[in-house]
Amino acid sequence: MTQNPFGEGGFDMGSILQQAQQMQQQLMAAQASLAEAEVEGTVAGGAVTVKLNGAGDLLGVSIKAGSFDGNDVDDLDDLADLLVAAWRDAKARTEELAKEKMGPLTSGLGGLGGLGDALGGGGDAPRLGF
Repeated sequence: MTQNPFGEGGFDMGSILQQAQQMQQQLMAAQASLAEAEVEGTVAGGAVTVKLNGAGDLLGVSIKAGSFDGNDVDDLDDLADLLVAAWRDAKARTEELAKEKMGPLTSGLGGLGGLGDALGGGGDAPRLGF
């Protein structure tokens, strides 16, 4: 007779399915929380601010009055560069927020064929957009 590789009690598929269902509910709740979160990226001492939700969707752009001359080509070029920089700052903050909220849920998924990495559990795999 061979020894059961899953231990004395065998392989409890019901327990694993229940755990997977609980994890799915926790992931969905974390995603919903991220979608409701608002994150700002600010550059040039507050001259340009970009607001994103936790899912990375653009919610608004704020430009401080008097910071740029709309008739000056160089000022408009600077404004364009600052908008990109503010968006990148906000995007980095959304990614940190996603790691904070999703990390504990996805860190144990690394052995699932890269699924954990794609959900934000680490590694070099592409992340899903939340």
